[in-house]
Amino acid sequence: MRRLFLSTLTLTLCASGTWAYPGSDCGRHVDPDHQIRSCSQIIERGERESQENRAIAYYNRGLAYEEKRDKEQAIANYTKAIALNRNYAAAHYGRGKLYRESGEADFAMVDLNKAIDLRPKNPGAFFQRGWLYGDKGELNLAIADFTKTISLNPNHAAAYYARSAAYGEKGEVDLAIVDLTMLIKLRPKDPKGYYARGEAYEEKGDKEQAIAEYEKAIKDYDKAITLKSNNAVFYFRRGTANLRKGAFDLSIADYTKAIALKPNYVLAYRNRGEAFLRKGDKEQAIADIRKALAINPSDRVAKNTLKRLGVTP
Repeated sequence: MRRLFLSTLTLTLCASGTWAYPGSDCGRHVDPDHQIRSCSQIIERGERESQENRAIAYYNRGLAYEEKRDKEQAIANYTKAIALNRNYAAAHYGRGKLYRESGEADFAMVDLNKAIDLRPKNPGAFFQRGWLYGDKGELNLAIADFTKTISLNPNHAAAYYARSAAYGEKGEVDLAIVDLTMLIKLRPKDPKGYYARGEAYEEKGDKEQAIAEYEKAIKDYDKAITLKSNNAVFYFRRGTANLRKGAFDLSIADYTKAIALKPNYVLAYRNRGEAFLRKGDKEQAIADIRKALAINPSDRVAKNTLKRLGVTP
């Protein structure tokens, strides 16, 4: 599945039961190290503490470890919480999400299915399971889960992006553009949405509509660059749109900026060479394509282009 970005969902799920320590920082969003210490104090009480509260403490300690990006410890704590409460929906969700992020698809699927069974109105679990289906190439199931996510939370920006990627892989570019337009509406200051929609417009282009679609793409890349002017990929994609549109000088300028930001950008050198070639500057084209090949000696496209130009790679 195309992953231009994936905005990880942060979802607060209420644990079963009430927290017995209203003054404890274990259940509060504080410094994660402090939260870990507070939860550990409760866990260390052992059977002097209720099983429910120990499960909650393990879960909250898992959240703190997750905030510290310590997935192994987070999973271990969610597992402890589940051992104490087999129907702890939030713990199954949290562990399933981390299993997915760690590439443990089978374990993730078991946990996310359980989380959905326990909490069928949890958009996060459907969202995570949708990505699992997408990774497996089961695009219709992925789209169904992303659609369910959106029905439960119409402002779930990441679900619109994810569904657009699935639609794109199916070749349903118009539907992808609809979702990306909604993403931009929800996150107007995030350049990634403009970038992705611009790419979709490019993919949609045909002989009759190409110029109009490339213009739309360029406008979206313009907006993306305005929001994040140091992103080499944005300049590269705008350069490609300009190249396909036939605006060779503009495309060369964009590729040059992309290279300045990312000096070993093989695709930018290769495409700038193509732009020079279409302008009639064969010498500069060869220089750029040779540079691309120097950075990546296994680049078959660069080798074949040089051969086509009658130049030894």
